[in-house]
Amino acid sequence: MKNYIFQRAFLLIILLLPSVTFAQETLNTGNTAWILTATALVLFMTIPGLAFFYGGIVRSKNVLSVLMQCFAITAMVSILWVMYLYSLAFGEGNNWIGDFSKMFMAGVGENSMVGDIPETVFSMFQLTFAIITPALIVGAFAERMKFSAMLLFSALWVTFVYAPITHWVWGGGWLQQMGLLDFAGGTVVHVTAGIAALVAALVMGKRHGFPHTAMPPHNLTITVAGAGMLWVGWFGFNGGSALAANGNAGMAMMVTHISASAGAMAWMLAEWIKYGKPSVLGIVTGMVAGLCTSTPASGFVGPAGALIIGFTAGFICFGATNFIKHLLKIDDSLDVFPVHGVGGILGTLLAGVFASTELGIFSGRGFAEGVSSISQQVGIQFIGVISTLVYTAVITFLILKLVDRLIGLRVSKEEEIEGLDIVLHEERGYIL
Repeated sequence: MKNYIFQRAFLLIILLLPSVTFAQETLNTGNTAWILTATALVLFMTIPGLAFFYGGIVRSKNVLSVLMQCFAITAMVSILWVMYLYSLAFGEGNNWIGDFSKMFMAGVGENSMVGDIPETVFSMFQLTFAIITPALIVGAFAERMKFSAMLLFSALWVTFVYAPITHWVWGGGWLQQMGLLDFAGGTVVHVTAGIAALVAALVMGKRHGFPHTAMPPHNLTITVAGAGMLWVGWFGFNGGSALAANGNAGMAMMVTHISASAGAMAWMLAEWIKYGKPSVLGIVTGMVAGLCTSTPASGFVGPAGALIIGFTAGFICFGATNFIKHLLKIDDSLDVFPVHGVGGILGTLLAGVFASTELGIFSGRGFAEGVSSISQQVGIQFIGVISTLVYTAVITFLILKLVDRLIGLRVSKEEEIEGLDIVLHEERGYIL
């Protein structure tokens, strides 16, 4: 009798094994845990990371306005993401845009999957990218845009710029099919934000007193704290884009860190040579430049390639900052275009070089499927950059003009001089 019971129990266990194995293959708990962590890290980049980084650079009378903008964008984009943005970006759609099949997260339940992670986790991870991208643009019009105008602009921009380009690159659109290498957002995040920032600075015009009145950062301590948060958060930004806890994620994290370090040192050195002293603002800005250039390349290149990418970013973005602000006298308040735009363009193009497996110690992990040479891959990267640049510039310009016509973009000269904290929010960052 005992043997009979044992045999029956053993047979039952054997019959259950296929379902157990299937569940393990469907849901990878290790990958899921890592993307949950990465999601928190990327959200941490916007609030408090970017908010502190930007908040310390502006003048004290505008610090709360920048923090408010970052918080408001986070909340607003999150709501729009659930309503329709996720569907437009990652719905099946066509080569250019998704569809409305996932509006209000229709069909996204506890058991729906993207690969071997829950779709809820994938959607949340992608949401954090949609949050930080319009928040980056804030740096271009800081200290002079109406809060209402910022909200309307950001809502329209994520709808008509961010969502379509995300679909092009990551949602099965035409650039993804072409074989564009953009691991974590060189085009989707940094080129779009950088170009939009440049257009916004040109459309809105200069701050009162620029460039003749000195406008130094009011609290570099806050800026450095924010920069540190960005550096740490970027491990989730790039490492999480592997969508798995594997060697690709590990290499992406290493490349991210090396590129950030090289960018910081290169900017510091360039500033030291040009001005005789290295600055705190310079070294943290160089770090961000290195991070931006690593973003599209981090999953495709190796550590030695990351060194070149980071050093190149530090020197070129430093030069671009001086060219834009001092020679062209364009008031991109917090240097969004020369750091994020130029860095994103540079990193996207260099990904097409250092992804090659034929560069010895500087080799990466190979081109996109069907690509046979550096020149062919760089050509694809160039098409991705140019198409993103032109589309973003045109649509951003139209959105800004529409918002200006509807409610006006700028505060008055008197309000700008008084400061946006008290004018727009009836609060002060510091009680004297």
